[in-house]
Amino acid sequence: MTEASLSERPPAQLPDKRQVAASFSRAAGSYDSVAALQRQVGNQLLARLPSTRQPGRWLDLGSGTGYFSRVLAAAFPEADGLALDIAEGMLRHARPQGGARHFVTGDAERLPLRDGTVDLIYSSLALQWCEDFASVLSEVRRVLRPGGIFAFTSLCSGTLQELRDSWQAVDGFAHVNRFRSREAYQTLCRGCGLGLASLEVRPEVLHFPDLRQLTHELKALGAHNLNPGRPDGLTGRARIRALVEAYEGFRRPEGLPATYQVIYGILHKEP
Repeated sequence: MTEASLSERPPAQLPDKRQVAASFSRAAGSYDSVAALQRQVGNQLLARLPSTRQPGRWLDLGSGTGYFSRVLAAAFPEADGLALDIAEGMLRHARPQGGARHFVTGDAERLPLRDGTVDLIYSSLALQWCEDFASVLSEVRRVLRPGGIFAFTSLCSGTLQELRDSWQAVDGFAHVNRFRSREAYQTLCRGCGLGLASLEVRPEVLHFPDLRQLTHELKALGAHNLNPGRPDGLTGRARIRALVEAYEGFRRPEGLPATYQVIYGILHKEP
């Protein structure tokens, strides 16, 4: 990457973001083994990209282990690719596998990029960890070139509702990550100064043989409970038994359901 592309902005220093970065850094080695939903959602987002414009430079925002950076590199072999993530551990895992030409640690709410330097910003299942989505959209608008595309997926409220309801039957603590509402996404996207081509929420349901497998997958993804004010310490056996019993009430023939409310958005910067 040239000096003209990177700005001199320092990364934001927020405790909650450090915690998110640390959690996903620890999960770098296990993430790909349990990322079936992430692959499915990311591929659906790729299929929604407009086919009429070939980017000169793309940004994989929240690139994680670099899986979709490699897909983007294959799709746009002549383009300059940038993988950006807040978790340095993820970038260390991704660099040896190639794909992007540049790997940068950065915050989506304060992108370390110059104005008007990117044609395509692709971000799948990363921006739900950003508290200030309005700032994300402002930064996206700033760094996109005229005619540039912003394609993203994120998670909405109602995600893992089965697990949330089961915990609610056990105690009053926040054991499941909270996400913004569909209405909040709609309001922010419509008022951000970018053209809104499409915005759709689709439920994606995974099934697990038991609760242990679900919680193992969340931990392997680095997506276990990151809420401020979450309960500290180990969860007692009696509470776990109560949780298992409550979750069994949701069982289907396919197994225990875990529903993810996924929002798909395509925005563009006017030429």
